[in-house]
Amino acid sequence: MKKLVIIYALVLFGFANAQSIKYGVTGSFHKGSIAGIHGVSKGDFGGNVGVFADFSLVPNDIYDSAWLYFTPQLEVYTIGEKGDWNEDKVDYQKYSNVYVAVPLYIKYYLKNHGYKGDIYFMAGPKLEFLVSEKTDEGNAVKEAEMSGYNPAKFGLGQKINKFSYGLSVKVGAKVSDKLEAFIRFDRGFAKIYPDYTQNTSYNRFLGIGVSYYLGETN
Repeated sequence: MKKLVIIYALVLFGFANAQSIKYGVTGSFHKGSIAGIHGVSKGDFGGNVGVFADFSLVPNDIYDSAWLYFTPQLEVYTIGEKGDWNEDKVDYQKYSNVYVAVPLYIKYYLKNHGYKGDIYFMAGPKLEFLVSEKTDEGNAVKEAEMSGYNPAKFGLGQKINKFSYGLSVKVGAKVSDKLEAFIRFDRGFAKIYPDYTQNTSYNRFLGIGVSYYLGETN
């Protein structure tokens, strides 16, 4: 986690001379899952809370006229799922993880008659570090062994990676001078369970959220 904080601080320092800097808080609600593992599984609901800064990459001579920004974000988010290794729909295995993450977005506002519009798109890489892991597999490992199966085949008893990375995208709209609403999709590319060989396991989620601007520097 310290590495992510250092990365975020260096990014902020590197863009300190941007045309203008807007900053605020953001949060979202999503349904996510750890794809590619735990047999038949159901995603759980989770959320994100964080802070962000918009560094303008084009002139911002007129009030809030910049249409292109670099937007780093520092956030905490939860993700998890319920597994069902033998598909009996009775005893579920539960997985819940908490990450500190740094998405690094490019933010582009669509133009309306040559001026900055209210609709925007954001996309960029995301780095994340596991800070909390909660796994409850009950007697699933013993049940699989007693049934003549290797528990590892169903993703049971696996060790999780502490670091991962992926891609985050948003589509949003300006609600007021200080408030924006968005839809967000994140897809991981790193293996969450490195020792699991049946499939590539990764984090993913789809959610909705808002961003609120606290201030601006010029």
